[in-house]
Amino acid sequence: MKKCFNFLSAAILGFAAIACSSPEKMAEMSENVTVNCNPAVLEVVAGEINADVTVTYPEDYFHPKAILEVTPVIVYEGGEAKMTPFVFQGEKVQDNYQTVPSAGATITKKVNFDYVPGMEKCYLELRGVVKYKKKAIDLPTKKVADGANTTYMLVCKNGKVDYKADNYQEVINQTAEGQILYTINSSTVRNNQLKSESVKNFQAALEEIKTNERKTLVSTDVVAYASPDGKEDQNNKLSDNRSKSAEKAFGKVTKKHPVDAPVNVKSIGEDWEGFQELVAESDLEDKDLIIRVLSMYSDPAVREKEIKNMSAIYKTLAKEVLPELRRARFIANVEYKNFTSEELLQLIEENIDVLDEEALLRAATLVKENNDKVAIYKKAVEKYASARAQYNLAITYIHMNELADAKAALKNVDVDADWNNAMGVIALREDNLVAAKRYFAASGNKTAAENAAVITILEGDYKAAAAALSNVESFNSALAQLLCGNNAPAAALECTCCPCVAYLKAVAAARMGNAAAVKSNLEAASKCEKLAARAAKDVEFAQYR
Repeated sequence: MKKCFNFLSAAILGFAAIACSSPEKMAEMSENVTVNCNPAVLEVVAGEINADVTVTYPEDYFHPKAILEVTPVIVYEGGEAKMTPFVFQGEKVQDNYQTVPSAGATITKKVNFDYVPGMEKCYLELRGVVKYKKKAIDLPTKKVADGANTTYMLVCKNGKVDYKADNYQEVINQTAEGQILYTINSSTVRNNQLKSESVKNFQAALEEIKTNERKTLVSTDVVAYASPDGKEDQNNKLSDNRSKSAEKAFGKVTKKHPVDAPVNVKSIGEDWEGFQELVAESDLEDKDLIIRVLSMYSDPAVREKEIKNMSAIYKTLAKEVLPELRRARFIANVEYKNFTSEELLQLIEENIDVLDEEALLRAATLVKENNDKVAIYKKAVEKYASARAQYNLAITYIHMNELADAKAALKNVDVDADWNNAMGVIALREDNLVAAKRYFAASGNKTAAENAAVITILEGDYKAAAAALSNVESFNSALAQLLCGNNAPAAALECTCCPCVAYLKAVAAARMGNAAAVKSNLEAASKCEKLAARAAKDVEFAQYR
């Protein structure tokens, strides 16, 4: 935005003209000089104030033997900042300064100042001194532009950190199981199998499920198998027959322990999966060789042949492993209702030691006070050496802004994307933007990219920040859009009693010319004394005071 000042009094820059016979005459004719400043309202970008000042000197204005020194000065509450003077000369001066000819000229100079607190209420002025022979005339000081806009400094630098998730299951799928064994090539259920310890345990489990209010029986399975020795087609048929006899046996087993759930009967055929499990759990010296054979060949016949070729091993398998695979399994599928949120909170107070790692991690998400979260995470670290709890402890310290404790906690956490992001947030809060930028880049996750956009805003690349936050609904995203000229996202923010959000909404309203919204949002923002003081000086609201 450009604003032209037509000065009606003494010269702003005091450039002498050919028609001037003295420095005094230059001042008298200064009303013919025009000045433009871009921007007219100064703006702080990345900690600096930059502007272009353009002066147009009419014909016959600058004295041919005069030298002019012009000093740009920012005047603000608490002080002033000066630039090195610009020096100009008339066309008859034999020096190396920029020449202003008698025909007139338009000259643009860039001004630059480092921002210091207080400059949010300031103005830019030019102070000129004309030198001619032994004379030096101080020309009247002229204000060029108001400022400075510091809206980008509203950026939220808290940073975003994510907790490690718990794997707490509100409903846990459990099974209770028993089995009966068959003799080789037989599908007949022996009476001793119906009275086996395995079946008794299964019956006891069914009774326990009925009496346990946390458990619900959802279904049962009767699954029959054949051991993987012999011809495959015969074994499949044998498995089918065992499924039929096992279904009848299941009815006898549950006669006094009725099952109020669907019964699913399955025939698997050759039990290669069970075979591999038993071999892996055994003390066989060559079990790794057997497992390797299973992985190399998928054809059951080839598998059996290769294993039988290991004659010494096969004898042991036939005696110790294969009989255990001639079986039918009775399986109760149970849903276990875990502790509710209310119960977890109660146990935290009354009996925290009964909670496992996942329950502790979930409980920490339920308490409101950060000190309570710290205590729970420390318990999980102490009892279970929980890496996630250790990381979450650090994150809680970050939320508490106890950065030294957060860094100490992170020393005991493995480096990953979350760790780098957390370290970046700490660096951001400590105003170490170089380190923060490095950590966010090393993280590479979505949250880190959102945090890196904060630095992009602070660096003054508002378009890049807006692009990085284009799919994010947040305060910083709305701010980036506003800095790019799109006020709608900021105006649409939901205030939810947050003074910072209300303040940004007031800025958007001011830019959109909505005086009523400016007033209401500034009233909400003024609950924060710091923001109330800022609003009193903020150039965004200059026309609403």
